[in-house]
Amino acid sequence: MKIKICGITCLEDARRALEAGADLLGFNFYLPSPRSITPEKCAQILSGLNKDQFDFQTVGVFVNETPTNIEAILRLCELDLAQLSGDEPPELLDALQGRAFKAIRPVNMNSAIEDARVYARLGLTPALLVDAFQPQKYGGTGRTGDWLAARDLADHYSILLAGGLTPGNVMGAIEQVHPWGVDVASGVESAHGCKDPIKLIEFVKAARSRDKEV
Repeated sequence: MKIKICGITCLEDARRALEAGADLLGFNFYLPSPRSITPEKCAQILSGLNKDQFDFQTVGVFVNETPTNIEAILRLCELDLAQLSGDEPPELLDALQGRAFKAIRPVNMNSAIEDARVYARLGLTPALLVDAFQPQKYGGTGRTGDWLAARDLADHYSILLAGGLTPGNVMGAIEQVHPWGVDVASGVESAHGCKDPIKLIEFVKAARSRDKEV
């Protein structure tokens, strides 16, 4: 089970997330988000991590950003992947040549299937991030998504499940959806953009509990 800790805003939280067992760190470049940081700050955080000590990937979160700016930030911060969390066209995924995946917020099962048809790229991991739907919001709401729709997609694609996950419900979400990985931000925070070290440990422990049973 892959675990993405999103909305990292400081070096201490990045280290704590990796020490807890995170596989992916997410950095938000959407200015209206309470977890947004500058590319320069992201680069500074990543330069302070011992990459020989931890095995992890880095993800930049973008909302309706231009391809030129996305590529520039990926290059400046040396990020592995771009997460497109806005209203981006599918052509942007192709323009980024395998370095991006789309976050979708399906309203129902039919919209989930249609979004996956348009945005999922087979062979890429993850192929999609499935988040909770809320009008006028681009994720990070703390609301739980449609796990039934997510389960249907997980049968066909490698998905990251997001939306209202916490240490208390992530095990149940995994048992129901069987995703490739899970994504959390507010569910492990003590305040917007500030990760709680105890919640980080509890979340990873709960998410990995099924791995130990197999």
